[in-house]
Amino acid sequence: MGSQETLDGGDVLTFGCPIEKAMGLVGSRSAMLIMREAHYGTRRFDDFVQKVEMAPATASTHLRALTDAGLLQRQPYREPGGRTRDEYALTPAGTDLMPVLFGLFEWGRRHASVQPLVEFSHAGCGHPIEVRVQCTAGHEVGPGEIERRPAAAPGQLPAEGADQS
Repeated sequence: MGSQETLDGGDVLTFGCPIEKAMGLVGSRSAMLIMREAHYGTRRFDDFVQKVEMAPATASTHLRALTDAGLLQRQPYREPGGRTRDEYALTPAGTDLMPVLFGLFEWGRRHASVQPLVEFSHAGCGHPIEVRVQCTAGHEVGPGEIERRPAAAPGQLPAEGADQS
């Protein structure tokens, strides 16, 4: 197993890192593109294969892994005269990836020299959407305003305002 730097400069096992665990679940290009398409409303296997431009075996492997990870769920459907098949729907955990996907979209637009074919706006007002970081009190937080400190023990609230960096 790998290790990472701790707050005090020592090593800890990486199983305590949510980023590493998340990347293990959705960190491949194919998995992220499937999740992108699921957020765009794609539900059927053949549509994922076509829209993500991947081999059916690759799509099947990633759809199974994303389902096993709890990001997608299978739902049976049947076309008139056809056999029962499964389509894929986002779970609440899959829906929680929305800010990550839109953050990657915006980062790619700004920094990867890609002119997107689509834009995203708020259906309620028509203004473009953007992803922001804020604290639980609702304050917008910039890169220089983030403190890293030990996580609270299960059942305990983190110390407010304590500078433990």
